[in-house]
Amino acid sequence: MKFETPKTLKELADFLGCQSNGPDNHLVTGINEIHRAQEGDVIFVDHPKYYEKALQSCASTILINQVVDCPEGKALLVSENPFRDFNAITTHNWPYNKWTDQISKSAVIGENTNIHPNVCIGHNVKIGNNSIIHSGVVIMDRTEIGNNVVIQSNSTIGTSAFYYKKTDVQYERLNTCGYVSIEDDVEIGALCSIDAGVTATTIIGAGSKLDNQVHIGHDTIIGKNCLFAAQVGVAGCVVIEDNVTLWGQVGVPANRKIGAGVVVLGQSGVLKDLEGGKTYFGSPAEEARIKYRELALLKKLPVIIENL
Repeated sequence: MKFETPKTLKELADFLGCQSNGPDNHLVTGINEIHRAQEGDVIFVDHPKYYEKALQSCASTILINQVVDCPEGKALLVSENPFRDFNAITTHNWPYNKWTDQISKSAVIGENTNIHPNVCIGHNVKIGNNSIIHSGVVIMDRTEIGNNVVIQSNSTIGTSAFYYKKTDVQYERLNTCGYVSIEDDVEIGALCSIDAGVTATTIIGAGSKLDNQVHIGHDTIIGKNCLFAAQVGVAGCVVIEDNVTLWGQVGVPANRKIGAGVVVLGQSGVLKDLEGGKTYFGSPAEEARIKYRELALLKKLPVIIENL
């Protein structure tokens, strides 16, 4: 997420009460999670295992718990608790805004859009023209919905990201400041949940169709004209390119990429990136023709063992 106005390194260091390593006037234009970092962003890292990844990311400023050598053009904010201070930046710049109306007065709803009874719409939501939002739908703050979109009953758009840090005694939530963007001609079934980006945007591409009980995790980007059958579960920071079909109960863990035109058959588990234009099956998902051959050979295994 971009700040309303850019911050200097010194301003952020003073706000957090931490040490800085870089020019005082070094500009920070936004905040982001490491997988979605852009130039100008500040990201956090609190484990040596990920120092190099953070330092070599597109981010310009690293909130870190140790002084390290910093690449040219980047700056450090050195904190005892980067996770806590990252949350402090989020909370300060995007504070919780209490809901008092069923449909926020700041929501913008386009022409010929039909909002059914018992729909709740949060602050600064934008909905385009000729869309239909069915009963029981909850649309959280800053969500953007295009034209000709249909959202079926009891779906929730823009829920907080499922992103936690485990401590010795509990799980601490990383605050959500991102949102969801649903492009034109998308249809979303009943009882779906689409998480907001933890610091960026969860995107459902134009023309895509989601069946009932589909879950999409934070910061995931879904391309155009994708088709997801019932009970598909996609974790955070996944990239799914155009014209992908995921059949029922397919599961996709975080940080995977699925190429354009892929078909993943029902109940498959996508445990690695998938090359475009192919059909996959199984858990872990492999090319379907190879997987079927493996299954056929497995059926012969008892006979082979008996003849040993």
